[in-house]
Amino acid sequence: MAVRDALLALLTAGPGYGFQLHGDLAERTGGRRSVNVGQSYATLERLGKQGLVESAGATDDGLPLYRATTAGTAASSLWFDGTDAAGSDPWDETVDRVLVAASLPGVDAGTIVAAERRRWQERGAEASARSTLDGAGRVPGATEVTASARVAALAAAAESARARAALSWLDEVEAVLAAHELSFAPRLERPRRGRRPSARPDVPATPVEAQASASA
Repeated sequence: MAVRDALLALLTAGPGYGFQLHGDLAERTGGRRSVNVGQSYATLERLGKQGLVESAGATDDGLPLYRATTAGTAASSLWFDGTDAAGSDPWDETVDRVLVAASLPGVDAGTIVAAERRRWQERGAEASARSTLDGAGRVPGATEVTASARVAALAAAAESARARAALSWLDEVEAVLAAHELSFAPRLERPRRGRRPSARPDVPATPVEAQASASA
């Protein structure tokens, strides 16, 4: 999962400030996606430069708030619809997308799970076809038996097994969603020791934070 996609998804639930979004990311992925706070702020800065987030003012105690722009909301929708981050692993994208969707109020997690299921069914069928050897031990279409062909078939078999595991996990998700409410409102967590995130010496204020401070 790209931190960019996750932060934009969190901002679909409403405005938030950097430290809150940082903690929310870890909580909504069950702790499997915990990044350092500097990476969270650097990502928010890039999102501001790309026009995907903007200032939403500040909290009562002066913490700069972010909100998704129209373009940012559209980008988040693409991720929820199944557009994986460049270079990402499909399994990681599926798990993170489903967990974030299930935990965010107002997101139809059932539709997202169904779409993920279709994608893994397609991946599984394609991998299964590549893993099949004929009676002579050849990959379909090959003219001879080679060690590399057998290795390729085993690699495809691994992908087929992963697709089956993904589908099994999605079955479990559907069962839990049918029995329990998993969404929860954003946590209004405050920085430790009352320090403003932008006051950290190793984390410079982002353009959005500077804009909010100037208008406060």
